[in-house]
Amino acid sequence: MGLHYSSVVGAPPDEVFAWHERPGALLRLAPPWQPIRVAQESASLADGRAILRLPGGLRWVAQHSGDDPPRRFVDELVSLPLHWRHTHLFEAAEGGATRVIDDVETPVPGSLLRQTFRYRHHQLAGDLAAHRSAAQRGGRPQAIAVTGSSGLVGSALCAYLSTGGHRVIRLVRRAPRDPSERSWDPERPSPRALDGIDAVVHLAGASIAGRFTEAHKRLVRESRVGPTSALARVMAAMPDGPRVMLCASAVGYYGSERGDELLTEDSARGSGFLAELVEDWEAAAQPAVDAGLRVVHVRTGIVQSARGASLKLLRPLFSLGLGGPLAPGTQWVSWIGLDDLLDVFGRALADDEMVGPLNAVAPSAVTNGEYASTLARVMRRPARLRVPSFGPGVLLGTEGAREMVQASQRVAPARLAATGHVFRHTSLETCLRHQLGHIDVAPYREESGNA
Repeated sequence: MGLHYSSVVGAPPDEVFAWHERPGALLRLAPPWQPIRVAQESASLADGRAILRLPGGLRWVAQHSGDDPPRRFVDELVSLPLHWRHTHLFEAAEGGATRVIDDVETPVPGSLLRQTFRYRHHQLAGDLAAHRSAAQRGGRPQAIAVTGSSGLVGSALCAYLSTGGHRVIRLVRRAPRDPSERSWDPERPSPRALDGIDAVVHLAGASIAGRFTEAHKRLVRESRVGPTSALARVMAAMPDGPRVMLCASAVGYYGSERGDELLTEDSARGSGFLAELVEDWEAAAQPAVDAGLRVVHVRTGIVQSARGASLKLLRPLFSLGLGGPLAPGTQWVSWIGLDDLLDVFGRALADDEMVGPLNAVAPSAVTNGEYASTLARVMRRPARLRVPSFGPGVLLGTEGAREMVQASQRVAPARLAATGHVFRHTSLETCLRHQLGHIDVAPYREESGNA
């Protein structure tokens, strides 16, 4: 019973241990397919406690001990009647690498734990490689303010940046709860919220998902254009303020009906509500551009994460064998794994050559039919039920269905490709396997066995 799992990652032990000590490490290691949420991270690996929320109101409280940096720390379950003692070991390996060892003493069979630890090691190796790549490109630890920090991308990005050694300040619309938060008003942001900040990542905005009524479209527009303009003006007026502004954007800029055309950052704007919205959204940052700040518009494709977005909605349908392509099935889907999206933001923060629009999509767009068959294969279910084209219109309205689920956008990450950017997941199947707990090939040297 239990599990002994190890792999070799390309960073020295002190760097690997430091990653585990920083805020956000537990969130970065939590498998997205599991119904578990991080309630509290440990303040210390020597004697702190981490708390996870489980279904049914249960809590997993892990007491840390045995801290011996950079070689070892231990956590032990103290809140439930289950024996669980997890020893984390870090041994120097050849070439400046580290053998990361997870030794778990528990009556739980190792076969039930292997996907969790395969995911954890994949996350660790990927994050360390991305941070090292950013440092090689001139990146340095910065103070970074993030709006929209409670959303799917925002919460993951804050954890990713803080484990990478950055100081992250969450800009929130309520009273701050701790020194990592500052209050801001999206309509009238105060320069005080940006004191001592090097860069701003602006993600805030109302969800685009929903029926495209006039009220919904107005809310989506007003939550983006006005606040982006206000934030850009404040940053432009600060003589010693942040010099970098990364703004969320979307591939909706290219319109919903582009057929098989390969779209790059140089492609013309398409037509429709989302295309016009994105154009105005990006233009709202012009005051910062005029003031000489480096502004990047991260045009994001369909984010793949079991914790949210479309995959969260599709997963239960496909698990029941009720999934399938959306007619006609030939429309292009430009996707990106959540971790690859975080790497794009990290790259844009570190690389001074990144300016203007940046397509954040995987280099292998797929058709809707290919997406459905791939997801079904990963989940070992059939995908025989074809969704009629009028179906989405019942929920989203004709315009919403056309601009979102029926859109065909074959987008390429041309600027990233030109700079040699390395994606963690170029294949949709490997991305979905990683997100859904069906990882079959590890991108590192895996060494595992039952304890």
